[in-house]
Amino acid sequence: MTDPDTLGGIGESATLQRIFPRLPAAAAQLLGPGDDAAVVAAPDGRFVVTTDMMIHGPDFRLAWSTPHDLGWKAAASNLSDVAAMGATPTALVVAIAAPRDSPVSLLEGIADGLRDACEAMAPACGVVGGDLSVSDTLTIAVTAFGDLGGRPAVLRSGARPGDIVAVSGDLGVAGRGLQLLFAGGIIDGHPDAAAAAPVRAEHPDAVGAQLAPRPPIADGPAAAAGGATAMLDLSDGLAIDAGRLAAASGVMLDFDSTLLGEDPARALAGGEDHSLLATFPPGGELPGGFRRIGRVLEGAGIVVDGVPYDGSAGWDPYRGWDGDAG
Repeated sequence: MTDPDTLGGIGESATLQRIFPRLPAAAAQLLGPGDDAAVVAAPDGRFVVTTDMMIHGPDFRLAWSTPHDLGWKAAASNLSDVAAMGATPTALVVAIAAPRDSPVSLLEGIADGLRDACEAMAPACGVVGGDLSVSDTLTIAVTAFGDLGGRPAVLRSGARPGDIVAVSGDLGVAGRGLQLLFAGGIIDGHPDAAAAAPVRAEHPDAVGAQLAPRPPIADGPAAAAGGATAMLDLSDGLAIDAGRLAAASGVMLDFDSTLLGEDPARALAGGEDHSLLATFPPGGELPGGFRRIGRVLEGAGIVVDGVPYDGSAGWDPYRGWDGDAG
């Protein structure tokens, strides 16, 4: 006897009928879910596109994250990549592979998280299509599109000596949340929902930043309009991602430790904040929520207060997370 509350029990068509009403429509949507492909307007004549995948185990734990958290984070990580190019997010395509015995409420919760994240951070963006499949491991893959609004894309390769290094968003907060979950949310070596609940209640900001980040999406286009010379999304940690920007631009980034918050080591090594790191010409006013944290110099790599810093601290999907390097 099939269970009417599981994906295997009701099948793909009925599942989609329960999910579609929960998903947000995109302002640029000319044709949404229901056909073989969506049609989305591209008034600029170009569009930004990016994709990101979340897999149970290395990227999230169902014992710690609610379905709403998963949908929110899947949207947030992709919206941030679009914003880091200086674009405004316009549409998402979402593919989910889940175990056959998963409750339909799991996908409904993910859909609600996608909707609420778009409404909160990119109101004109919506889900225009996707795919469902079966897998032993829950996997969420999102492709996001964005509109450059007639401006050039902001690349990682445009920083110049003399530029100001600035960030919008948190530094190290999501990494702190993950540390707290690993310290207090595990029983007998496995993530545990009951153990994690009081951790989240006691540290809602840090744990919330890890499980359901709120990146400053609007500051991406604001940075582009404000003359940003280079920009990227801080998904793997300030040290690793800043090293990527420095390498792409052929420059050195020098961070001022007094501007990195009360724990500079955590700010440098913590990943998944999805903040925006950008460089701007000197002398101008920084747009949006950007604040100065350093400067661009001639040379290579990153330094902190003039001292070379080990750029391996942060998140690498093949090595895991190193929050202690420095």
